[in-house]
Amino acid sequence: MPALLSRLTAIWIAACLLFTGQVLTAPQRAAAADSGYLMTHFIGEGATGQQIYFSHSTDGLNWTDLNGGGMTLRSTVGTRGVRDPSLVRSPDGDRYWIIATDLCIGCGQSWDAAVYNGSRSLVVWESRDLVTWSQPWLLNVAGAIPDGRNAWAPEAIWDPETGDYVLYWATNATLDGVLKHRIYYARTSEFRTVTTPQLYIDRPGTQNIIDTQIVEVPSGVGDYRYVRASGDGQITIEGSNSILGTWTSLGNLSGIGLTGSQVEGPMWMKFRDRDEWSLYLDQYSTGRGYLPVLTTDPSAPAAYQLPASGSYDLGGTTKRHGSILTLTAAEDSRVLARWPDTAVSRLQSYNFQDRYVRHTGFDVRIDPNVSPAEDAQFRVRTGLVGSGTVSFESVNYPGYFLRHSGFVFQLAYNDGTAQFAADATFRQVAGLADTSWSSFQSYNYPGRYIRHYAYQLRLDSVTTATERADATFRVTG
Repeated sequence: MPALLSRLTAIWIAACLLFTGQVLTAPQRAAAADSGYLMTHFIGEGATGQQIYFSHSTDGLNWTDLNGGGMTLRSTVGTRGVRDPSLVRSPDGDRYWIIATDLCIGCGQSWDAAVYNGSRSLVVWESRDLVTWSQPWLLNVAGAIPDGRNAWAPEAIWDPETGDYVLYWATNATLDGVLKHRIYYARTSEFRTVTTPQLYIDRPGTQNIIDTQIVEVPSGVGDYRYVRASGDGQITIEGSNSILGTWTSLGNLSGIGLTGSQVEGPMWMKFRDRDEWSLYLDQYSTGRGYLPVLTTDPSAPAAYQLPASGSYDLGGTTKRHGSILTLTAAEDSRVLARWPDTAVSRLQSYNFQDRYVRHTGFDVRIDPNVSPAEDAQFRVRTGLVGSGTVSFESVNYPGYFLRHSGFVFQLAYNDGTAQFAADATFRQVAGLADTSWSSFQSYNYPGRYIRHYAYQLRLDSVTTATERADATFRVTG
């Protein structure tokens, strides 16, 4: 009995110490864990506006465009344009996905075609670090919906009850004789396959619903674990204690003058240091982009307030329907290091000064009168292998770099491997033909330089005067 009592006492003390440690250290970890905010969004119409853009904020209200306001990812699949991106982090924080509408208005597709015969697929990217992203792929989500005409505005939320994601989106389909947009859902664990789509949200009569986003609310705030905001003629607020359970209508934001005829694309953001939320709404009717609406209780429409004049700044680009992720300090550092405001440059040939390095069909050459001009524009980054070197990233195909393969150059997508980094990294040295210009020595073949031959870009040894001239360039605006 004394031995048992002693053992129980030891267990009790250990439990108290463990509990005390959790109580004391958990808030410290939480405080240290969150840093800035990352917004992913698109910026407008056209082939370049309907791509992936990133913006960063330290306070959730004042935003800076990353990558100098340029796109950060470009879709090369489906319609080759994307809208309404959603940024998803795995529960363990070791994987990320961007899911987006496969839609490019004004790029060979009209609104009428998109509504009635659009893409049934979503565009998906995956990353392990928020910095190096996979090539995009198409995920067919609406093909199994009877008379499904499109797939728009995707979102996903982790469901702890089933250990996978509830992926939901809008599809224009006929049900009970009525053709309109409704919200459907499916389950997925990796965004490569989905379960059979099911109807999720339907509004009475002919009322469409296209945009909806769910936020999980901490215990002690409001009466519901989950709150969703939807664009359905109003900005409707609903609450539930289960993602796929019964949802209760709580009201809308017409009381502060915001209706579905003015705003769309609801985007939730919780401030990391307090129980306050911003519901960003895209002012599509006036083309002004996002407006933050503030609340201390997402489930109480009466608690929402318009921001004070001058209290927020959305940065230089128009930010359209997207999502916001609260970053850990490590994520924050990686994101800011990957997409600094680096100048856009061109590489001018020394001995053919009307010609510039450009990509065409992912081959690389020097040409005059480059069209589109962006094909000859690059960001001269810190080299992929580290400081003291440079790498050349395409402006209109972000994530694609000048890379030699078999000593011939191509514009290739960074696959994150050490081999790619070495092949796409160079040392910028004094020009071999003119020291006021530049030459670029290969990182992994230091006896070779970037050089044009018959106007094609190669990696060659350089010995003659002609070869030195061929290997000399000016980095210019």
